[in-house]
Order: sequence, then structure tokens, then C-alpha cells
Amino acid sequence: MIRHELHALTERVKAKQEHFKHRICVCCGASCISSGAEEVLHKLQEEIKSRGLEETVEVIPTGCMGPCNQGPLVKYLPEQTIYQKVDCDNIQRVVQSQLVENKPLEDLLLFADSREKAFVNANEDPFFKQQQKIALKDCGDINPESIEDYLIAGGYQALDKALFLLSPEEVIAEVKQSRIRGRGGAGYPTGLKWETVYKYVSDQKYVICNGDEGDPGAFMDRSVLEGNPHRVLESMAIAGYAIGATKGYAYIRGEYPLEIKRFELAIKQATKTGLLGKNILGSNFRFEVEVRIGAGAVVCGEETALIASIEGKRGTPRPRPPFPAESGLWGKPTLINNVETFAAIAPIILNGGEWYSETGTPKSAGTKVFALAGKINYSGLIEVPMGTTLREIVFDIGGGIQNGAEFKAAQTGGPSGGCIPAAHLDVKMDYESLMSLGSIMGSGGLIVMDKSSDMVDVARYFMEFSMDESCGKCIPCRVGTKMMHDLLQKIGDGKATQIDLDRLEELAEYVRDTSLCGLGASAPNPLLSTLRHFREEYVSKILPAE
Repeated sequence: MIRHELHALTERVKAKQEHFKHRICVCCGASCISSGAEEVLHKLQEEIKSRGLEETVEVIPTGCMGPCNQGPLVKYLPEQTIYQKVDCDNIQRVVQSQLVENKPLEDLLLFADSREKAFVNANEDPFFKQQQKIALKDCGDINPESIEDYLIAGGYQALDKALFLLSPEEVIAEVKQSRIRGRGGAGYPTGLKWETVYKYVSDQKYVICNGDEGDPGAFMDRSVLEGNPHRVLESMAIAGYAIGATKGYAYIRGEYPLEIKRFELAIKQATKTGLLGKNILGSNFRFEVEVRIGAGAVVCGEETALIASIEGKRGTPRPRPPFPAESGLWGKPTLINNVETFAAIAPIILNGGEWYSETGTPKSAGTKVFALAGKINYSGLIEVPMGTTLREIVFDIGGGIQNGAEFKAAQTGGPSGGCIPAAHLDVKMDYESLMSLGSIMGSGGLIVMDKSSDMVDVARYFMEFSMDESCGKCIPCRVGTKMMHDLLQKIGDGKATQIDLDRLEELAEYVRDTSLCGLGASAPNPLLSTLRHFREEYVSKILPAE
């Protein structure tokens, strides 16, 4: 395909779409599928056909719409009306009311069972009103298994702009100007990383998309790849053009079969359409992408361990330097970004780096996707501007604590993060603010706890996770996490002394400072943050001095 053919194809699929007056979107993200969404999708398609409406009403599967604990979810476009907990028994009522009688079915509207008044336009609901979707844009509105849907939404226009209107240096300049930082956890400036890989001269370079999401309570990257795989694929191609790479790999957890299926389908569709492969859009640029499936080791989220796994070796980290930007996959310069980072690249190139940098805070630009879970009324997937406060997320978007209970803490960053107490509910959700409280942004897991949560047990749970996931390569992590876990268990059982508590703190600092990779270095974080903010719970459990 050459450039003008892409524009012609886009216009054809747009014209094809225009004869539909309504689009019914059935959330077929992993959560809604587990609630019976696929059966709802098929029943809806049958209902529309039986009423003779298939020429004007289109029924499609989509990715995650956001309010995961209300599924299965059905959205009507262009009205932006979302129905919750739809099943095969109430499909006829929904279709009759929405399409025939032209009025919403109020008792099934999103949050109708918990709001004083539910919103016909879901975008007016507090759950969505404070969100700003960039990485998640079009998730829940398009069919993730259709390249035509992606083209209608403006897909591959950013790649077209990069190849024909921008030099590789100008692409990198836009990414730098956007001030986007890696959304995988460390928050390293993305543009600086791209520039570093670009500067190394090599006969071969690689682009890797890190989709090895394994933190407890985290499902951000999974939802992005399930809901809009072409966005990530397009951004990987843009990255390849910018740094001089011709080959890309997407490393995805084996526990995510739907994500793997949809991304592999996107690769096939883009290749068949001429948007991957040789001479993309008639240019001299060539780029190909393959999927590599991870076996579920959390340590493979660390970039050097991930590289080893792709190479067919045991997934263990290695000392750095050299960094992957210089010597990565098979010893070649390699760019590694996570799914959410790539999901923001195409919009940045299309709209400009300055546009992206206007959102967020001076040091943390853009938006952040969070997986909101725990003792909260409205759990699910959200995307908010950097700098949004924890209070706004928990109480405005999440609807507060279940059963009117009192908020106690929020765990950010998973097993690498820390717990934020009620005294700091107004903390801004950005890199610097969270670090000042002993936590981290991480990849975006956000678990909310109420007063019933035992913080010693919370620390023990996350330590057990890190202990089980340790690759065992370095002694501080292999032995230290086990020792810390055992001491936490001893404290929880009421059998520890002050000496044990002192030893636990000393050991935590040792493991943090001497571990080989980020898994071990961050494993003590939940322990240290709960000690910092909830020390009285530890002290109350230790035996009195003799």
C-alpha cells in the first residue's frame, strides 16, 4: 500500500460506516467476558437481526469500557448511553426501549442501582467526567479485531505523518517535547531513551513492547492491548522509524490469551494492508513485529530479564551497564517501552509534543492509567491527568469506600510500591509526590483498603509475592525476601520481639540497597511504607520486653 491508498481506504470504510444510525458496543474485555459478555453479544446480534434492524444498527465487541465491576456493559452510540449488568433476559427490553421507543431504560443505566439519578449520557457521570483519555482513547468504542474500525478512528495517520512529514530526529524531538515518562514504573524520560538508542550506530536495532504485566491488581496494559491493539502496533512502527530499527517484539504474558490473540490478529491485518513489512506506505521504511509469550515470571518485566527470555535463555536480570540502549537484544541497541507508553505515542505525533505536555504537572506530563481495585464502590480502569489527587480518584471517580466504611490506605505500585494513609488523601498522583511518601507510581495498580485491613498482613502478602517471584540470581533478593517474609509472619502471629522488628527494618534496607534488579530493590517498599505510616500496628503485635 502506498500513501494515497491509505487515505482512499480510510474514506471508503468511513463511507461504509455512515449508513449505520446506531452502534451497539458490547464490552468484551476480560472482566466482562467472565461475566457473560460474549453470550450477550451474540444474543444482541440475533435480536437486531430478528427485528430487521441490521442495515441501520451495528453490534460490535469492544475492549474495556472502564467500570469493570458493573459488567457486562453495553454502550449505545452516538448517545453514549451505557447499560450495566446486561444479560440475555433483559436484552429485548433494552433494544425495545432504546431503539424502538427512543427512550433509555432507566433501571439498567450505568450505576442506576447506586446513584440518586443515573446519567443517560455516561460521559456526564462522575466516574467518566474527571477522566481524560489518551492512552485509552477509543477503547470501548471500536472493534479491536477490526483494522477498519481503527482507520475510521484516525488510525495510522500518525505513522503516515512521521514517515512523510518528519525526520527521525523530528519524531524524537516531539516525544521529548511531550515530556512523557515511561509508564512501566521507573518513569524514565521516554524521549531521552529514544534519543540514546538513535545515537548508537548498528547494522540492526530492535523495538520491544513490554507487556509482561504481573503485579497484583494490575490490568492496565492488558486492557489497552485487548481494546486497541493497532494503536500500540502503530506506535511501535513509529519508534522503529525514529531510532532506525526494522524489527519489533511484543513480549506478552501467557496468562493473557485474549490479548495475545488480538495483537497477533492486528499484526496480520496491518501486514496484509501494507502497514507493516517492506516499503510501508511507499516509503523506504521496513518494520516487522512478532509476539513472544512470557511464561509468567514477574522478574521478566525487568528489561534485561525480558531480553534474556526473548533470546531463549532463562529470564534473569544482568548487571548494568551496558544498558539495553547500547547492548540489548542479541547485543544490539534496543528500545524497550511498556504498553501504556506506546499507547500515547501515536497521539503525541499526530497532535504534537506541546499538546501532550499541556496536561499533567510540570514534572509529570500527560495522563496515567490506573487499575482501581479493592474496597471501593466502582472499581475498574481509569485514565486521569497526572496530578489528580488520590481523594478525587477514590471518592469522585471510585464512588468512595464500600458500605460507607472509612478509608484507611491505598497501595500504589503493587509489590514495588507503598501504602498511602488517609492523612495524605490529597497527595497528587505524580512521580515526585508519591516518592515523597515512600511509594511509587509503578505501572498503575491502585488498591484501596478500609479500616478492616491489617497493614502487617498487607506487607506480608506483598512480601510473599516478591519472595515467590524472585528469580534467585542474587542472594539479597533470594534469601532476604524469605527472611523478611518469615519475620512478618512472626510479627503477625504475635510471636515477635522488638529485636525481630529492628532486624526486619535493618534487613529491608540491606535488600533494597544491594539487590541486583528492581524486583529485589523494591520488594521492601510495602514493608517500609507501612512501618512509616502504620508503625503502631507493628508495635501492638510484638511481645513486651521481659
